[in-house]
Amino acid sequence: MTRARLLTPTVLAATTLLTVPGCATADGDTVRPRPAARQDATDTDDLPERFTGQRLDWSACPAPDSAEGGGSASPSPLPDGEDWECARMTAPLDYSDPNGDTIEIAMIRARTKAEGDQRIGSLIFNFGGPGGSGVATLPAFGSDYEKLNSRYDLVSFDPRGVGDSEGVQCLDDQQLDDYFAADADPRNASERREFTDRLKEFDRGCEDRHGDLLPHLTTTNTARDMDLMRKVLGDDKLHYFGISYGTELGGVYAHLFPRRVGRALFDAVVDPTGDTEQGALGQTEGFQLALGNYLDNCTQSDDCPLGTDPDEGERKLQDFLDSLRDHPLDTRDPDKRKLTQSLAWSGVAQSLYSQSFWPYLTQGLDDAMTEDNPDGTVLLALGDSMNGRNPDGSYSTLQSSLTAISCADSSERYTVDDVRDKLGQFEDASPVFGPQMAWGLLSCTYWPVEGQREHPNVRADGAPKILLIGTTGDPATPFQGTAHMKDALGDDVGVELVYEGEGHGAYNSGNQCVQDTANDYLLNGTVPDDGKRCKD
Repeated sequence: MTRARLLTPTVLAATTLLTVPGCATADGDTVRPRPAARQDATDTDDLPERFTGQRLDWSACPAPDSAEGGGSASPSPLPDGEDWECARMTAPLDYSDPNGDTIEIAMIRARTKAEGDQRIGSLIFNFGGPGGSGVATLPAFGSDYEKLNSRYDLVSFDPRGVGDSEGVQCLDDQQLDDYFAADADPRNASERREFTDRLKEFDRGCEDRHGDLLPHLTTTNTARDMDLMRKVLGDDKLHYFGISYGTELGGVYAHLFPRRVGRALFDAVVDPTGDTEQGALGQTEGFQLALGNYLDNCTQSDDCPLGTDPDEGERKLQDFLDSLRDHPLDTRDPDKRKLTQSLAWSGVAQSLYSQSFWPYLTQGLDDAMTEDNPDGTVLLALGDSMNGRNPDGSYSTLQSSLTAISCADSSERYTVDDVRDKLGQFEDASPVFGPQMAWGLLSCTYWPVEGQREHPNVRADGAPKILLIGTTGDPATPFQGTAHMKDALGDDVGVELVYEGEGHGAYNSGNQCVQDTANDYLLNGTVPDDGKRCKD
């Protein structure tokens, strides 16, 4: 098998996280977390002139810094030769106190050559996470949106707390190496203490470095940032393309500003209706479905490292992952890191985001499961991609930002005993992914800020038609969430487009039916029949 260049996906799972009422310190004392962000706010149109009247200083973009994912060069021009431009927008840190502190939001755009009636306006992208850098991601996949650029300025941004917009980084690079490599499936009291101690250390790092910022990193505030962006860009309506968590962000925006929604497309739709446990369990089932589809494909080949039977292949994979608990694999990593169970699990999960990643998973398993000189390098690289580790050993803000935003949003609280009670249900849903997903429910248990709400309000009475694209084989945002989002948006708002295929996100899958339908909606305002289906 030829070793190919590993790819980074456009979006990551919008993992829902949980918190408990108090923050436990290392010695067991309990302290009161900071209160959640206030929900009252000054309407964007009523903000002071220094916000609404600001003129953005667009200039050539530098190379993405390590917080955004790194890179050695500034973004390449689009196929038509249009250069990317970057700027910073000033927004209130707290929209209930617009005369208080501010935050700078990093932005990127490629202008359209269209003029007059042919120019629709700006199309703002959010690629998910929460925690993904739009400044780094949009140009990386800009050629996919070349047709949309024929009538729109393509615009994206690093949301507050992400990348170059005051990005959250809770630990230093070496500490993050240790954090992501450590056991994520504690099986006895001692391992559970070690697991929760690591969570406490991570959360203390966030509080020490970013304490005053953390309460304001809510999806609601990011939606308000987008509305300010709309106004500063000179658009009467917000035209929007949201993927994964970006669909939740878009739903929150539509709830806050239904009359300001223009043409909005939600791809890989988050279910806004379930509680945190239901969301995590649904995602566990989604990854199990995607794993089954991968195994069905892999075991049809004579050289599949997991054999020729899908059920036996899953057992072999589980045994391999279990073996890494006590015997991590050597790799060719320059920092001499080994492939632990947690890093391998991240690598497998990363590979299920897109069918195009399946060959890398097969290659990684083949290298790692061979009897002679097993090598964990490829699986480690896939795990690093999931965790936001850059090739030079630095980390983007991806996972720290994901935790900070999720914990600022979610007010649900679970305990270690709660997880132990629910563990069997998660294991039944997926022997491979269930344990880590169940223990992941504690990611906000010791968070220093109270969460804002149980689940997002996305009801958008009065909004125009919003196109919702759901993929039947999506591991991270299971397909049924699309229908739930449609119901939650309210009557006559959501229109569903079904992609019968694999992977997280349909537009960038390359399916012509999906792209043509989406482009016709965004470029011409043509709303498809509700329930239209596109097949792989």
